[in-house]
Amino acid sequence: MPAVHPDPRSVSAPAPAPDTVGAPLSRGRRTAALLVLCVSLFMAMLDNTVVNVALPSLQRELDAGISDLQWIVDGYSLSLAALMLTAGTIGDLFGRRKVFLTGLLLFGAGSAVCALAGHVGVLVAGRVLQGAGAAAFMPGTLSIIRQIYTDERERAVAIGIWAGVSGLGLGVGPIVGGPVVDHLGWAWVFWLNVPVALIGLVGGLLLVPESADRAGRGLDPAGQLLGVLVTGAAVYATIEGPVRGWTDPYVVGGYVLAAVALPLFVLVERKVRSPMLDLAMFRDRLFTGALLNGLFLYLGMFSVLYFLSLWLQQVLGWSATGAGLVVMPAMVVVAAVTPLAGWIAGRFGAGYPMTAGLLVSAFAMAMMARFGADASFRSYWWLLPVIGLGMGLVLTPITATALARVPAERAGLASASSNTLRELGGVIGVAVLGSVLTAQMNRDLGHRLASLGVPAGERAGYVERLAGGTRLGGADLPAKVAHAADQAFVRGLHVAEYSGAGVLLFGCLLSLVLVRRGRLGEKAGEERTAPSAAGLGEGAGERG
Repeated sequence: MPAVHPDPRSVSAPAPAPDTVGAPLSRGRRTAALLVLCVSLFMAMLDNTVVNVALPSLQRELDAGISDLQWIVDGYSLSLAALMLTAGTIGDLFGRRKVFLTGLLLFGAGSAVCALAGHVGVLVAGRVLQGAGAAAFMPGTLSIIRQIYTDERERAVAIGIWAGVSGLGLGVGPIVGGPVVDHLGWAWVFWLNVPVALIGLVGGLLLVPESADRAGRGLDPAGQLLGVLVTGAAVYATIEGPVRGWTDPYVVGGYVLAAVALPLFVLVERKVRSPMLDLAMFRDRLFTGALLNGLFLYLGMFSVLYFLSLWLQQVLGWSATGAGLVVMPAMVVVAAVTPLAGWIAGRFGAGYPMTAGLLVSAFAMAMMARFGADASFRSYWWLLPVIGLGMGLVLTPITATALARVPAERAGLASASSNTLRELGGVIGVAVLGSVLTAQMNRDLGHRLASLGVPAGERAGYVERLAGGTRLGGADLPAKVAHAADQAFVRGLHVAEYSGAGVLLFGCLLSLVLVRRGRLGEKAGEERTAPSAAGLGEGAGERG
């Protein structure tokens, strides 16, 4: 029982026992529940890579430009990142299975909206609905694992399986999505989600136990609103900057709104009795280091992978199926390495695989910048398994550390925090590196066309057309102009890849400082500063 603090916000009542339906699960029931959770996660991961393969088709059939393509990707990620913390808390308070099943229902509905979309705006709206659904069920998959696996080593293995299925979904996505896009059309990459969501709903109702831990907590609508404003305004301004111009009132206004909302968000989260994001958790060095590692991995690696599909299909000339097969080795290695990384994290500490994975990822990104518009598969194939190795070494230790460093009643919040920072990394990475790519691409095309003797008026028209896509298509274009556009895109991609490598290297150095040899099971006196609900309550008192 914690001591009573003078600040009334920090008074901690005795935490009630977890409201869990049914007896402790047998090994077989735990395995079946894990399977249901993994199938649902597989659907979300499959959707990520399937959509990337479909981007060139979406660009052609919906007349989408680079900004539109970024919103098709970021509409999902932004909704996911903005709502996940609240969804994780709602699951902890009112029932993790309820929120998990609701998320699956929303994700399936959003997939149907995407499949039926005939306009970019409708497609982005469907992606936002998908993201809201994923925000509800993704943290639930991890927090439920935290509830049903109480032994830390067993939990690390279970999370390794969870992460392996995640990698498998990423790997199978291009293999499935390529032929689907080539033979059935892009809409079917979204229809694929509907039956999987239904299977997850039925399996969740039958096999996943309900659990909740209220522990005197409540919702934080002010924090939620401010969090959405910060992420939404900043990402909008970054994506639209290269298209509208950096001095456009909407772009400047977006950054101003984000700059005002961010300190207000921090202030609210420090003062409210039950914050959406309990900042006291970040006093734990290992917890903070793990979440930042996820942020930098997604910012530096996953955001660049988004552009690789465009490079493979539109510059190198691969079909959607061929591009999926090219990317497959990276994702297969992710699926194979993540369970091993979970075992290493549980036995020797999470710092080793996390740091090594970020270093390997930085190397892979820097090496990818060596290949241009005339690259052959035999020259770069070896880098694809290296990319998978880097990602696989980081993913499981991040998640295992986040869950191990908080008490069971905060599992949903910890899972949501980990996923939110990763998704924010992807959102910011696609927005920032996409802006870097676009700006460099437009400058380079202007120089190349000038060297070809294209008049200034025509150059401006070509650059404007390139801003709406990744290449200048059309039979009316001279071959030399189309070739210059491809070269300009490759130049922009190389700058983005080097930037991503720099981000990953910085994350590696940060991992050395914060995580080092940290063990998942360290006692509170060693590293853990937020070991229990009581400890978190004390942190609130100190904040006051």
